[in-house]
Amino acid sequence: MHTGPHLPIQCIVPPHMLQNIAQNGTDEQRAWALGTLTQSEQFRGQRLATQQFAVMGLSMVTGGGLNRSVFNARYTTELPGSLARGEGDPPTGDLAVDEAYDGAGTTYEFYRQAYGRDSIDGQGMALLSTVHFGIGYDNAFWNGKQMVYGDGDEDLPEAMRLFNRFTAAVDIIAHELTHGMTQYESRLNYFEQPGALNESLSDVFGVLTKQYLLRQTADQADWIIGAGLFTANVSGVGIRSLKAPGTAYDDPVLGKDPQPAHMNQYKNVSYDNGGVHINSGIPNHAFYVTARELGGFAWEKAGYIWYITQRDKLSAKSDFQAAANLTYQVAASLYGSGSLEQQAVRTGWQEVGITVSTDTEPPTTPPTEEPVGCRQTLINLLMGRRS
Repeated sequence: MHTGPHLPIQCIVPPHMLQNIAQNGTDEQRAWALGTLTQSEQFRGQRLATQQFAVMGLSMVTGGGLNRSVFNARYTTELPGSLARGEGDPPTGDLAVDEAYDGAGTTYEFYRQAYGRDSIDGQGMALLSTVHFGIGYDNAFWNGKQMVYGDGDEDLPEAMRLFNRFTAAVDIIAHELTHGMTQYESRLNYFEQPGALNESLSDVFGVLTKQYLLRQTADQADWIIGAGLFTANVSGVGIRSLKAPGTAYDDPVLGKDPQPAHMNQYKNVSYDNGGVHINSGIPNHAFYVTARELGGFAWEKAGYIWYITQRDKLSAKSDFQAAANLTYQVAASLYGSGSLEQQAVRTGWQEVGITVSTDTEPPTTPPTEEPVGCRQTLINLLMGRRS
């Protein structure tokens, strides 16, 4: 296990979706989208302090076992806010508080029962969450130390609302908490292919947590991230689909899901840190196909291969080819060379245009420019142009 986080603020709603809302929405929806980007940007400085906090060994380690604390920001941007519910406390009646509490517990139990992992860092780190963050904050994020959830645009008129509260989907909670696991394990760079792998791992374990909760097999699951997040005003089923990338939504305000499902559709873009929320559709689909080939509960074999690869094999600069090679190698080490499990991994990557190799992980070239994040996206929106 690596020590210390290596991540920027990572939000569940990608910047291209907020950008589309700002361009296509009403004046009120545009204001909401720009406000979300502005509030996210305010945490850039706080992230640096959070990294120093963790590097100094001051992370909230409990010594093992489930320990949740949910705070209420009371519609401010001050973190963590006032404690609303601690471990073992009864439900509060506040849906956001109780959903954040239950979702953190479900995620913890998934990792504990499926993979023997004790919390985000593997050493019993406390799970901290803040709800009711900001006014009209259309996002949820992991900031290197805790989860933060907005309430969506609940204050807009019903006909204009696009997002429900961000605690309503357990896979969103698990997605963001998995970013915490990544910061303590592979520490994948949040740019281009390593960044898309980072997002994909969160999507994979997000949907697996939901499937674990519902006891769904690979065939029964919907493979959607964020089902229930959109209001009835949106033409879409969720933010992303692992089963069919590019089909999760097609809406006049949000735009069309831009995710590719194959390397021949890979998108080289200058925004979203090189398309980390876009090109993640490729490794997402590779995992789905692997799970489909194996059948049964996806977390048991396909998920275990991906988990061991994340924990023991991936490094900060790993790209898609490295992930394919390493999952293939891990499948052999767990289930045997030429096993059904290893062949399923091969098939998964083949279906997205990547041929696995047993060669060592190829070197990757680090970015020569600073990644384009929320700050540049916000500037471009205010100037009325795309990145």
